[in-house]
Parts: sequence; C-alpha cells; structure tokens
Amino acid sequence: QVQLVESGGGLVQAGGSLRLSCAASGRTFSTYVMGWFRQAPGKEREFVSAITWSAGSTYYADSVKGRFAISRDNAKNTVYLRMNSLKPEDTAVYYCAARPRAAVVTTPLGYDYWGQGTQVTVSS
Repeated sequence: QVQLVESGGGLVQAGGSLRLSCAASGRTFSTYVMGWFRQAPGKEREFVSAITWSAGSTYYADSVKGRFAISRDNAKNTVYLRMNSLKPEDTAVYYCAARPRAAVVTTPLGYDYWGQGTQVTVSS
C-alpha cells in the first residue's frame, strides 16, 4: 500500500519561501515519477513539478520555473519542493502524487497515488 504524507505548508508573506516534504512508503519507488500538484479554491488541480526517482530528471510548470525546485532523498524516500519568491497566486492546497511509470506526464489522471495535501497561503 503506497502512502504519501505531505508536510511543510503554512502561511508566508509574498516573497518568502517554504519547503514542502512528501514522505513515501509502501513500495520501491525507483521506477516511479513523483509529482507535485496544487489546487486553489474554484480551480482545477494543476501540475507544478515532477521528478523521476531513478535519474532525478526534473520538470516544472512555466508559472513556477526559476522559483521552485524539486528534489528527492533516496535514503529517506522523501521528495521535496522548495518554493522561493512566493506570490499570492501560489496560494493553494499542494498535493504529492506518485506515478508507477517511467514517463513524466503533467495531467493528474496519470498519477495513481496521492497524499492528503498541505495548505500553502501567501499573503500580499
């Protein structure tokens, strides 16, 4: 049973930083793609970033490129999302997701496992 547990959300002023963590358990994730998505009130869930667990290849939505950084710690089975220069429009619930395939996709439908989400609020 795959479990994903996010942490690290909170309230921050515009221009500030946060680091989200996603602790993964239940499988060997070496062939997985791990993704971060977010969902603001009244909006669809959208892709933020992804990383291939084996090679560490990274992918970003244009809206966060240059401000966010995804990484993973193999020993801890944990994926991180470092968010810098936060903007009010980054406010959303952030979800960690796991895809048991090698190819990266940006649609939520391509991910089989999800965490419970963590709230990120950026005040202006």
